[in-house]
This record gives sequence, structure tokens and C-alpha cells, in this order.
Amino acid sequence: MFPFLEVTPLLFQTLVAVILDPLFLLVVGIVALQYSRIGKVRERFFGLRPRGLWLDVLKATAFGLLGGVIASYLMLVIGLTLSGSGLLYLWPLAILLMLIDARFLCFAYAGGILAFSSLVFGWPNVSVPQVLGLVAILHMVEAFLIYVSGHQGAVPTFIKNTEGKVVGGFALQKFWPIPLTALVVVGETTMPNGGVGMPEWWPLIKGGLGDNANHLIYSLMPVVAGLGYGDLAASRTPEQKGRISAVILGFYSLILLGLAVLADRSWLMALVAAMFSPLGHEMVIYIGKKLEFGRSIYQPPNKGVKVLDVVPGYPAWEAGIRSGDIIIDVNEMEVNSRQGLEFALGVYQQPQITYWSAKDDRVFREGIHFGDKEMLGILPVPEGNEESFMELSTGGPVRRWFNNLLGKKGPQ
Repeated sequence: MFPFLEVTPLLFQTLVAVILDPLFLLVVGIVALQYSRIGKVRERFFGLRPRGLWLDVLKATAFGLLGGVIASYLMLVIGLTLSGSGLLYLWPLAILLMLIDARFLCFAYAGGILAFSSLVFGWPNVSVPQVLGLVAILHMVEAFLIYVSGHQGAVPTFIKNTEGKVVGGFALQKFWPIPLTALVVVGETTMPNGGVGMPEWWPLIKGGLGDNANHLIYSLMPVVAGLGYGDLAASRTPEQKGRISAVILGFYSLILLGLAVLADRSWLMALVAAMFSPLGHEMVIYIGKKLEFGRSIYQPPNKGVKVLDVVPGYPAWEAGIRSGDIIIDVNEMEVNSRQGLEFALGVYQQPQITYWSAKDDRVFREGIHFGDKEMLGILPVPEGNEESFMELSTGGPVRRWFNNLLGKKGPQ
């Protein structure tokens, strides 16, 4: 059995050191800037100043702490050490790859390239199992965070579907500051010297240390990391899309972790694992896109006005109207467009709205009380004549420059 009770005090002591580290506060600040940018996007849609920014940051930090605890336990159980993880190379390579395409910032690509180069060319001198094990654990934690909170704070947007029609959707963007504890080798001994007694099978990934791994002295080092998630929900609700994405990513991380363990025992399996790291991640993205670009659920119905998003605290929210609901009439005056809804609300001083609830699959009739609010607080789905929409592109500056050099037009 793994000595969880003995390891836990050491782990949490190190995590406290991470949280108090100024670098962790810097990462939290970067996360706050990202959520501020997301708030400005919502402001452009609703014309309202964003609220609850620091609450979003606090939630992200809390989830990040939880993810950090999970990742730290996984790294300890498997026996990953910073000594062979290639962090010195991972970050610079990931940033360079980001210049080609933003999605390449993910360690799955940098880790796969480093592992392949080390196996085939002998440089850089990194432990392939350790590198890919680290990539697998980070994606495992990311999958968990996406599952529990990836749908929160989804930003409404307009996109073009495969038919060239502008439809509604949600941009899912989350950022989490992650405090970690990682093993480092600090010495070697041939005699028992106390400490925590680890099971005979530990470490699961020796990373080139061989039998010597059982005679090394390890310590815990605080590490600061950050995880981000970006996706699009148009054929499903943000919650449905987030959980599907989490499950797919979770399977990817489990397979990669299994390959990393096997890579510790076979050069051929190490090569398979190195190739699976980026190619498997591309497959995850491909599957996500194939599942998403079906018929959008956020486009005009045959009758009524469909709601894309609702502002909490405004009259529509107080009346129970939520995303996906359809407003049928106002005081029995049918409304089939945004302009028709605005006209009907202007006619009646005490409007009664009839709407169909997507969640309950039934029709409600509620009185609307504006109070000091001057607007209903909803964003209807696009009606097909919108000229502005979000470009679905992740191309970096190098890719854009290359495309311009070739004379390609359009979004990159």
C-alpha cells in the first residue's frame, strides 16, 4: 500500500509554500487578466459592465488548488521527478510552437517532440517516461477540472457553421493556477535512514534510474503551473460539451500514462508513446470538432424568440428564463424576432411573457418587473442577418506570416 497518511503532511506543507510563493500570486494575476478579457467580451454583447470578476478568479483558484492536490498525489504515486521531466526544455519549446498555432502551447506537443528527439537523435538528454508521464498527469487533472467547472462562465458568441450560416454558440474558456509538489533527487544512500517507507513497486516510472531508484533520497519541491481550456459549444449546451470533452481528454491521458509506464521498459514503446502524445491530442481535437459541428441548437425556431444567454439579476433571469428557452408571446402578442420582442415590450407597461422552458419542457407565463432595470437582460440567438461573428482560428504569427507570403486570403 502507498503510505498516503505519512506523505500527506509533507505534501500539504509544500503546497502551502507554493501558495505563498510570489510566482503563484503572479500566475493568479495572469488568470485574473484573462477573466477580465472574457468579461469585456460579454460586455460587447450585452452592453453591461462585467460583474463578479474576482469571484470568478476565486473559484478558478479554488479549483486550481484542488487540481494541484490531485496532480501532486499522482506524481508522488507514480514517482515522477523534476530531474528527468524536461521542464527546462518544455516551456521554451511550447512557447515557440505557440507562434505557429496557439493550440501547440499544450505540453502534449512539446513533450512528444522532446521525447522523439531524445530517442532518435539522443538530444536533449531527458527521461522519455518522465516527460510523457508529466504530460499525462497534467492532462488528467485538466480533464477533471473541465468536467467539474469547464462550462462555468461560458461566453455567448456568434459563429459560422459548416453551411456558412451565422448561428449562436458559447466559447468555453477557463484558466486555473495550479500549485504542485514534485519530487527531486537530493542524494543517495545504501542504508535505511528513516523518512517515508515506500512500497517495493515504487517508483512506477524509474526514468532511467533502474535499481538505483530505491537507494535515492528524494525531497519535495514547490512548483507553480497553470492550465487553460478553450472550446466551443454550439450543437450542445456548455455543460454537455464540457463533460464530453473531459471524458475524451481523460481517456487520452490514461492511455498516455499507460504508454509512459511501458516506455520505461521498452525503447519501441517509448517511441510509440512519443508519437501518441501529439497525434493523440490532435485526435482529441478532431473528435471534439466532429461532435460539435452538427446542427446548432442555438438558431431561430419556427415560432418565437430563442434565448442564447441571460444576464443574472435582470428581469428575464428573475422570471426564470434561461439559455435555450423560447419566448412565445408578450401579453398574447406573438413575437418571432428580436425587433418584434422589443416592440411588444415597449407596448405593455406590465408585460406578461409566455415562454417554453428547455429544462422543464413545459410552458410558463410570468410577469416581468423591470424595477430600476431598463432592459430585459437576454441575448437572442442570431437571426441569420448578423454580419459579425467569431473567427474559429488559432493560427499564430508565424503561420499567418507564412500564409500571407503564399498570398492566402481570409482568416488564419
